[in-house]
Order: sequence, then structure tokens, then C-alpha cells
Amino acid sequence: MTLPYGPIMKEFAIIVAGGSGSRMKSDLPKQFIEVNGLPILMHTLRAFRAYSPSLQIIVVLPASQMLYWKSLCLSHGFIIEHSLVEGGDTRFHSVQNGLNSITDTAGLVTVHDGVRPVIDPQIIALGFREALSQGSAVTSVPLKDSIRHVDPDGNQALDRTAFRLVQTPQTFHLERMRHAFTMGYQPQFTDCASVLEQAGFTIHLIEGSYQNIKITTPEDLEWAKVYLNP
Repeated sequence: MTLPYGPIMKEFAIIVAGGSGSRMKSDLPKQFIEVNGLPILMHTLRAFRAYSPSLQIIVVLPASQMLYWKSLCLSHGFIIEHSLVEGGDTRFHSVQNGLNSITDTAGLVTVHDGVRPVIDPQIIALGFREALSQGSAVTSVPLKDSIRHVDPDGNQALDRTAFRLVQTPQTFHLERMRHAFTMGYQPQFTDCASVLEQAGFTIHLIEGSYQNIKITTPEDLEWAKVYLNP
């Protein structure tokens, strides 16, 4: 099969890290909380660099956190190459800023939550491979629990096999991303897949991992310590 852009395309990763620490009950933004001796965000960047030494990594942070991040890199001797981009008011605007920092006209771009440090490089690789041929690759996992739909009149059971839990990374052709993110922000844009879908593109799902947790609560932090234990 002939690939749409040939066998080699430049690859970019936009790591969005704009969380606070409110649900973690911490004054420190959660991406900077240490797990097994390293800030969470550093674990995430290590996974992406393990995928490829040529991957161009873009970290999107609030402007108020950039100096602190740079100081953490110095104190930990963290030398993984990456560029810093100022975040926006919402996740949509932060990803948009990351995209605007890319000067290339073609390539593949993956977007990942900075506080998902337990990401397997093989899943990152799968995302890029599938996005190359399908145009998109959105990581997801099946539901393990029963679900019910709740409305003012009551609730009813739903078939959980008809649903998926969506994760990151989410990988797309750069041109599609650029086109989709020219739209104005809408509240239902909770991830890149929802933006691309609204722009008329088909979303292709790939298999993720239950270990690929988004660290949001103190319980998540304890699981991350287990999963990231060398």
C-alpha cells in the first residue's frame, strides 16, 4: 500500500501541562509533583523521548510556571530537548498555541496530557503508525464497569460495549489539526478528537492501556508510584 505522504514524515508531540493541584489537595501544580524522585512531567517526557530521539517535543505550560519548570530541569539535571510554549485560557487554546509554534507545513502531531506519565512508548508508536495511514489515531480502552444513563425521569442501563473511555495520546496529520483548530472554541471541545470530529474528520480509535492513568487525585498518585517503579 502506498502511504499518503511517503514512508517518512516529521513527528511532533505537544505535551499539554496546565493543571493546578486542587483535586490533589496540593499547592503545587500536579505536573510538578514528584513521583519516584522525578516530577510527573519529566516522566512523561522521558516516555516520549524513549519512543524516538528525533521526535520534536513541545511542552505547553502557563506563563507563570515556565521559570519554575526551568529551575526543576536544572535541579534534576533534566536534559531531554524540548521547546516551551505559553498555554491559553483553555485546553483548546493551549493546543492551538502548540500548533502555531510548528513551522512545518506537513507532518504528524500527537497531543498528550502532561500528567499521564505511565504511557508506553509502544502506544505512542502505534498512534503515529495508524495516524499515518488513517489520518487519526485516538487512544481508548473499553469500559470495565456497568453504566447507567441518568435523566430527570430516572435512570436506565446502557450497553457498555458500545462505549469507550478516551485517553491520550491523540495523533493526527498536521494539516488536519491546523484546519480543525481554525474553528472558534466551543465548550464541548474536551479533547482534540472532539475538535477534529466537529471539523468533519473521521476519528480512528486505537487500543490504549488501563495503566495509562491521568493523575488527578491522590489515589492516582499512589498508582503512578507503583507503575513507574523501576
